[in-house]
Amino acid sequence: MHYLAFVFLLISFNSYADLSINYYHDNTKRVLAGYNHKSGLLFEAKNAEKIIHIATVEWPPYIGDHLCNKGWVYQFAVALLNSKGYSVYIEFLPWARAVRNVELGKADILMPEYFIEDTAPSDYVQGKTRRELLGLSNSFKGGEIAFLKRKGEVDRFSGNLKSLKGQKIGVVRGYQNTPEFDAMMDNNEFQIISAVDDLQLVQLLAAKRVDLIIGDPTVLKFSVEYSSLTSSEKKFLLSSLAQETIPLQYNPLYFAISKLTPDWLLILDNINKSLYQFHNSGETERLINFLSHECQS
Repeated sequence: MHYLAFVFLLISFNSYADLSINYYHDNTKRVLAGYNHKSGLLFEAKNAEKIIHIATVEWPPYIGDHLCNKGWVYQFAVALLNSKGYSVYIEFLPWARAVRNVELGKADILMPEYFIEDTAPSDYVQGKTRRELLGLSNSFKGGEIAFLKRKGEVDRFSGNLKSLKGQKIGVVRGYQNTPEFDAMMDNNEFQIISAVDDLQLVQLLAAKRVDLIIGDPTVLKFSVEYSSLTSSEKKFLLSSLAQETIPLQYNPLYFAISKLTPDWLLILDNINKSLYQFHNSGETERLINFLSHECQS
């Protein structure tokens, strides 16, 4: 992760009644005002016929309810959809609940999401795969996936996942990691201990309840810094962590659209068009850089 990602951890201590999002589309600056709505914020588009309901998760440094500007992925998602004329209602939920709500059609979009394999089973709809329930967008900027161990212990991962057969590995319930790891996990080739979120995952490792944990190392470390733990508790957890020498892979991020949402194919097509337009015009990087500068000031 570049240094740029670290600045998104900066936490705003203001209690936001609303939030402004600025972005450029067709060489025109657009300013969106988000207002409190239900359990999140609503960003209204002029003459919009539809409100897109996004379920998201605390996942610093990418996105977080109390991050400076709520993180670049938050602003990116709202701007992306607004550029296609949608109003956006976005709320933060625990990961498992966010997944459940979108797979059951109680929300329209789950983001950010990792790539979902065709065979990945749903935890909420018996006999269905996640891809039968969700449409996956094209990708956007993500981060690295790796194993973390306790500091001072030898590496367990040789670069071949078969070297970890039988190891006790901690995962966040409902997270996709890598296709090979997920397939082996579903085939019960590891001893899996599930956590509800990234912070609990780190705590499992420090408490020696697992041999390794898997995830984005930057996210895992920021989940500790971002938490309500005491300074001494944070210091203990962070000093307990070490990344395995060999990373697994780079994971881009995606939007996952509920197939129970009316016109989901049109929404998916519009998201993909916006992803291309934002990337091609340089707006994605401009947004990231602008938010980085704003959060440092």
